Amino acid sequence: MIRQKYPLTWHKENFSIRIFCSIPNVATGILLAADKNLFVVDPGDGILRDLNKEIGTGKILSISDIFVTHGHHDHVGGVWALLTYMRVMNKRTPLTIHYPHGCVEIESIHNAFISVYSATLPYELKLNEIIEPKSFKSKGVLVRPFPVMHKEYLHDGKTTRQVPALGYKFTFKRKKICYGGDTAYCDDLVKQAKNSDLAVIEAGHEDDTPDDMHMTMTEAKRIGKSAKDYFLVHVPE
Repeated sequence: MIRQKYPLTWHKENFSIRIFCSIPNVATGILLAADKNLFVVDPGDGILRDLNKEIGTGKILSISDIFVTHGHHDHVGGVWALLTYMRVMNKRTPLTIHYPHGCVEIESIHNAFISVYSATLPYELKLNEIIEPKSFKSKGVLVRPFPVMHKEYLHDGKTTRQVPALGYKFTFKRKKICYGGDTAYCDDLVKQAKNSDLAVIEAGHEDDTPDDMHMTMTEAKRIGKSAKDYFLVHVPE
């Protein structure tokens, strides 16, 4: 188990994950690799800088999929920069953004981007709005979205509401990585993390008082220990 000393890296055979950072209210950025196929998960602010340093322009242009757990700024703040860079550097292969049903942030970014650049866009940009959490394959990786529980405060600072939020379980050649995104303790995450080769679990609550937004360290460790290995992320600094 490792936490907070970024970047975090896990690698088994030809399947790997690189977590550049996961800092509450600041940024998240994750690169997933399966053989030569590259996915980005939760591209927060700074993702383009991190990818450029890690894999360089050619491999950035080969990225086929972006997976978004929810629309908060620390998880989608780098989407516009990444899409624009791919346009400027003349990406030719399609790019699909997967996101939870009702995530207006991704739809707004997509619509604004298309309205500005549709006439000069060299690659096909597709949206996959996940309405029902059904498994699907991309580039030989089995992707299983699952619902999680994540809420946010309204302007009164007291009332909360559920935001559209998903976790993802990625399976490649029998190796499984479960990423819960931001979530409170929930049964779906417990189920998907169990027996995974790696579970990436957030521990965003500062004390042991459970709430409906994030998990405490105790809760996160309990879920993480059900997997073969785990990382704790999104830990308050």
